[in-house]
Amino acid sequence: MVEAIHRLFNNPTLRKVLVKSRVLLGLAAVAAIVWYMDPRWLLPGFLVSMFGEAIQLWCFASLDKGRTLACNGPYAMVRNPMYLGRYFIILGGLMLLGNPWLLAAYTVLYYFYMVNRVQREEEYLRGVLGAPYAEYLLRVNRFLPGAPLPGNPVAFWDWRLLKQNHGTTNLVATLVFWIAAFLRFRYGAG
Repeated sequence: MVEAIHRLFNNPTLRKVLVKSRVLLGLAAVAAIVWYMDPRWLLPGFLVSMFGEAIQLWCFASLDKGRTLACNGPYAMVRNPMYLGRYFIILGGLMLLGNPWLLAAYTVLYYFYMVNRVQREEEYLRGVLGAPYAEYLLRVNRFLPGAPLPGNPVAFWDWRLLKQNHGTTNLVATLVFWIAAFLRFRYGAG
């Protein structure tokens, strides 16, 4: 059963369809969440989402995508911090629906997405970054943060990389969602 789920998450046709329709699916999900939200979850969901956004921004400010091995900032402690940040951004939004079963289902689906995406990404990066990346794989955990790599600053932030990786666009998109949720709470029906 688990292998069938992994095959589904690695199906090239399904992945292509989801990539092409991700904006439409995302907008539909945002509209549904904002429309059906439970206002009691506005502050907790916002805080969880902003925690994830902080991780994402830190990643964007530490990553020179496809050019050099990222091992500063959050990458000094964990190989895939961006996926952890994204998990919390979306989790905070889904908390607005006040449904623990939905949160559990999201966590399971996100796990399969993340594991399979990271596996494909690591295979690609082995070829691009070579031996230094192979060494990095041995020294830094895939998903759970550990002790930082010696000599690699955790307190790292490069504004040029943040801009290059569209970090501000990511922040604006997340804030627009939360502004819409707040406006729905403040002025919406129900």
